[in-house]
Amino acid sequence: MKLARRAALAGLLIATQARARSGLPPELAAELPGARLHGSATLRFLGLAVYDIRLWATHVPLEDPLGSPLALELQYTRALKGADIAQRSLDEMVRQGPIPAPQRQRWLAELQSLLPDVAAGDRLTGVQRPADRLRLFHNGRLRGEVADADFTRQFFGIWLAPATSEPRMRRQLLRLGES
Repeated sequence: MKLARRAALAGLLIATQARARSGLPPELAAELPGARLHGSATLRFLGLAVYDIRLWATHVPLEDPLGSPLALELQYTRALKGADIAQRSLDEMVRQGPIPAPQRQRWLAELQSLLPDVAAGDRLTGVQRPADRLRLFHNGRLRGEVADADFTRQFFGIWLAPATSEPRMRRQLLRLGES
């Protein structure tokens, strides 16, 4: 059993490394020309992988990663409902600081319209345009955008803000603590 588990993990690692070497996802070629893989991680819940996440950027200033053009690509390892992803995303955005109730309702509606149901293997890619907007792609196709700088900052803050619920993932994405 342990040997099979190790073989599966090794296969996943090889596939992830091959994907990283293959270059920028097609939807990002026009959105972030010259971007490269900056960091990657896996979100786990109760030990089970939920998604693999990759940070793409030309440059990520560590003092304010949320102030730069970048993209986060999430590749899901299991099926999830878009409504559940939207609610969890809003909950994580609220972790970063209070959001007035009317704004929370607007943001939840935005998230629900943007975030589809996903299956294992599906990719959601968010592109951050600082002080401007979020553009979201589902499996390479533009799903929509939100032209709200506060929304954009809070959304990407789910993974990159110091107040994230996943500080280890943040460190891996930003490559903090590496020499």
